[in-house]
Amino acid sequence: MKLYCATTNPGKLREFRLIVEHFGGDRITVDTLHNIRDIEAPEETGSTFEENAALKAVYYSQFASGPLFADDSGLAVDALQGAPGVYSARFAGEHAGDAANNQLLLERMHGVHNRTARFVCVIALAEAGEVKGMWRGEVEGRITDDDGVGTEGFGYDPLFYFEPFSATFGQVPAEKKLLVSHRSKALEAMIKALRLNS
Repeated sequence: MKLYCATTNPGKLREFRLIVEHFGGDRITVDTLHNIRDIEAPEETGSTFEENAALKAVYYSQFASGPLFADDSGLAVDALQGAPGVYSARFAGEHAGDAANNQLLLERMHGVHNRTARFVCVIALAEAGEVKGMWRGEVEGRITDDDGVGTEGFGYDPLFYFEPFSATFGQVPAEKKLLVSHRSKALEAMIKALRLNS
């Protein structure tokens, strides 16, 4: 089975492919929409990960020749009432990069004792403009006290300390992270559902 994926983020695409290969073997492959960069992106108007994932999946599935999944994922920090949440990718501004987002998070967390946080991923699968299913994955951790550790991964990974690894997600290779990540949990649930229905 071929699944199309609606992302222009190479880090996400690499993780998606690793996870699907791990859980789906050679029965499921992931390919990005070849012309996705030429398609005007929909405005992410949802207030939840679920709403944005569904919105993107429905929109991009109209350009795919088969089932397509889209995710909405981000970091939810307890001391910031769940922020940056659905604004994770644009926390420091619409065109902000990882460095600016991480810097703003550290500024907001300066002097804050409660540093618990979680990565959240919601995946929506759609075909021909209709949502076929939705799956959620979460992983618990905490925000580091320093400027970030590690060069692996992307986004907030260098700031996200995962106790069972005694390391940040930025310190571990993708192959290790995928076993516990929020994306892994959501994708594994989707793959299991697809296998049951195939």
